Amino acid sequence: MPRYTVHVRGEWLAVPCLNHTNTVGWLGKEAVRRYMKNKPDNGGFASVEEVKFYIRRCKGLGLLDLDDTVEDALEDNEFVEVVIEGDIMSPDFIPSQPEGVHLYSKYREPEQYISLDGNSLTTEDLVNLGKGLYKIKLTPEAEMKVKQSREVIERIVKEQTVVYGITTGFGKFARTVIPNNKLMELQVNLVRSHSAGVGKPLSPERTRMLLALRINVLAKGYSGISLETLQQVIEAFNASCLPYIPEKGTVGASGDLAPLSHLALGLIGEGKMWSPKSGWADAKYVLEAHGLRPVTLKPKEGLALINGTQMITSLGCEAVERAGAIARQADIIAALTLEVLKGTTRAFDTDIHAVRPHRGQAEVAFRFRSLLDSDHHPSEIAESHRFCDRVQDAYTMRCCPQVHGVVNDTIAFVKDIMTTEINSATDNPMVFAERAETISGGNFHGEYPAKALDYLAIGVHELAAISERRIERLCNPSLSELPAFLVTEGGLNSGFMIAHCTAAALVSENKALCHPSSVDSLSTSAATEDHVSMGGWAARKALRVIEHVEQVLAIELLAACQGIEFLRPLRTTTPLEKVYDLVRSVVRPWMKDRFMAPDIEVAHRLLVEQKASVWEVAKPYIEKYRREHVPESRPISPTAFSLGSLEMNAGVGHDHRHQDEF
Repeated sequence: MPRYTVHVRGEWLAVPCLNHTNTVGWLGKEAVRRYMKNKPDNGGFASVEEVKFYIRRCKGLGLLDLDDTVEDALEDNEFVEVVIEGDIMSPDFIPSQPEGVHLYSKYREPEQYISLDGNSLTTEDLVNLGKGLYKIKLTPEAEMKVKQSREVIERIVKEQTVVYGITTGFGKFARTVIPNNKLMELQVNLVRSHSAGVGKPLSPERTRMLLALRINVLAKGYSGISLETLQQVIEAFNASCLPYIPEKGTVGASGDLAPLSHLALGLIGEGKMWSPKSGWADAKYVLEAHGLRPVTLKPKEGLALINGTQMITSLGCEAVERAGAIARQADIIAALTLEVLKGTTRAFDTDIHAVRPHRGQAEVAFRFRSLLDSDHHPSEIAESHRFCDRVQDAYTMRCCPQVHGVVNDTIAFVKDIMTTEINSATDNPMVFAERAETISGGNFHGEYPAKALDYLAIGVHELAAISERRIERLCNPSLSELPAFLVTEGGLNSGFMIAHCTAAALVSENKALCHPSSVDSLSTSAATEDHVSMGGWAARKALRVIEHVEQVLAIELLAACQGIEFLRPLRTTTPLEKVYDLVRSVVRPWMKDRFMAPDIEVAHRLLVEQKASVWEVAKPYIEKYRREHVPESRPISPTAFSLGSLEMNAGVGHDHRHQDEF
């Protein structure tokens, strides 16, 4: 018998459908009738017949025709929403879909699995898990460790040993002993009371990352959770049943208690939950729709689910991966700008960077050479100013290896911190099965990822700061020798005038966001937790800074490509022409003013989408140049390759632009 879960004015109702000829309109009326039956005042209605409504699917928000049969319009056990005409949604109403619904309608259940053992997860793996590319399973070794740690907890409960968080209260209540018959209630109360976050919910991708990372930490076998409960959590992840997690409320010690409590709340069948099938609904209905049972918490299991740095660290992994992607592409965009402004490549000579051997600096200089070397990639634009009288370029072009380089080194440093953190046990107390005991410590403190993410924000911001100055040079005719604001008929047309203002606004906003949150601490839990990391805000603002950097560089990319229009018919190097072609495949040249915001948005997508990004277009040329210019006698180690070491960049770097420069 088909059954539908119907949302009416903030309540979810299960409505069975006995007759396959019943219409969508009948389903709406039956849901309203059941809603009225549960209200002392009939919900304010005299009868069902006077209620006017329309119905939409929770999945995709599509409106339904009331005359269609339920059998034709809906899938079995589908979630729908009755919207009553004239209603004003209550303040606590949660929309059926999160922001960006068009992205989630493309979700396809993955077929591949990642095996988690708590020790070998990478930042790339976690981001891909967030995107829904994989399901999760445990390694046999992880299952064994989980079982062994659970045996320690069961022994403590059986022997009624006084242990923090297992047979006692929490925080200030650590000395309050809880009787055995109340231990399960203790764990449920912990989750409920700590679910006190505020703000917008995390997106499905970020919730999926958070849930996956919590599973990875539990798989280490130091948390005392039962294998049965952990498997239930994995089943929820694999079904993409994602709890409602407000983004604000963690101070980053003792762990990310509020967001992780909201995570656990959904798993026990309380609060709200989202899945691609259901949209937002009561957690118990979402789990039931996927054939899953709510978790029943046993002693220590509530604490095992909510104690740790996974909110900070999962967002931090997204931040460091996006930072790495935009840093690579910033080199390409800056090289394109240098070409348009008829700059020299002499500042990227190998010997210059060999005497200041920072890895990031050397790699950025190498990328510039690989894209601009006139001997390797003939450039008509470069030939046009071979014998000009310019001696050297402004810092925003000449010093790209030094400025972009330290960003690369910052990202490498932060990625190392994040990789360690995502494979660390951050609970309290820790369960050591080999010693048959628990030990209270402070691994939940978020200072490591918090400090690293503050540093990441400061480092990556500089890509936008220097990019905005290059945009100024492109738009200013006294510096570029191009039409003002990169448009013909200036005055009638404003061109890139306000796009540059947007870049300046984003850079200014980043300056405030780069103030480190981890220098702050407020004592909480009656001075028991008297020093905290504020890492949740460090992670969220790092992501905002990185998004702004992406947007500023998108504007520079558009401006540089527009600058090329005024240098035609001259052509630039082959890899930069490929980048130009990619941009022109989605954005037309600016012949006269038009609505600019969509162009910036499309260019932004070119920088963040992996399959058709600026980096993917230029990368083959960079790597071909690398193969041809790294001496065979000096093999490259994988570490050197990833970090951009001098071994990678030992090739010849003597370009012949500006022959008279000294």
